[in-house]
Amino acid sequence: MSADLLVAFLAFAVVMSGTPGPNVMLVMASGVNHGFRATIPHMLGVTVGFSAMLLAVGFGLGQVFAAVPELYLMLKVASVVYLLWLAWKIMNSKPAEPGKGSASARPMTFLQGAAFQWVNPKAWAICLSVVAAYTVPNKFLSSMLLMAALFMLINFLCLVVWTGFGVGLRTLLQDARRVRIFNFAMAALLVASMIPVLMK
Repeated sequence: MSADLLVAFLAFAVVMSGTPGPNVMLVMASGVNHGFRATIPHMLGVTVGFSAMLLAVGFGLGQVFAAVPELYLMLKVASVVYLLWLAWKIMNSKPAEPGKGSASARPMTFLQGAAFQWVNPKAWAICLSVVAAYTVPNKFLSSMLLMAALFMLINFLCLVVWTGFGVGLRTLLQDARRVRIFNFAMAALLVASMIPVLMK
């Protein structure tokens, strides 16, 4: 991979990982409702799950969707239904008491965070874009492995920042009413993140 292509890929990865989307909304809400430490498995799950999906798309899954467009439509429907369910859970989540877990729900586990990537429309769009735009045909294997590793690092660092931002908001959200407003806003933003998918 040339230096110019690597710089372009890094810029793409930072923008895609750091801008609001379903993963960002979920970890920030988890930071508010559950705290930083309890959100670490979720962050690791997202990081590993996304990189695994990127490799899967690079090594053939993308061609399956190109050959059978109906599968992509099914994935889109499943994504919307699952994101609506997550939005409902966030909207009805109650804040954790100091030293305790959430009163109404638990944070996502590692496996849940990893599995969520497969129904995350933004993650699919990123993976397909990476394979189409940044792979090096004569060094396909090495470029895919490099990009998966770099995405793993960048994803995790961006999620740490957003989770930390959510934890920082806890001091501003001391009463239940403010937490309910925040959770409603996060749920609404999560639903809004589906609009680009529905417009395709």
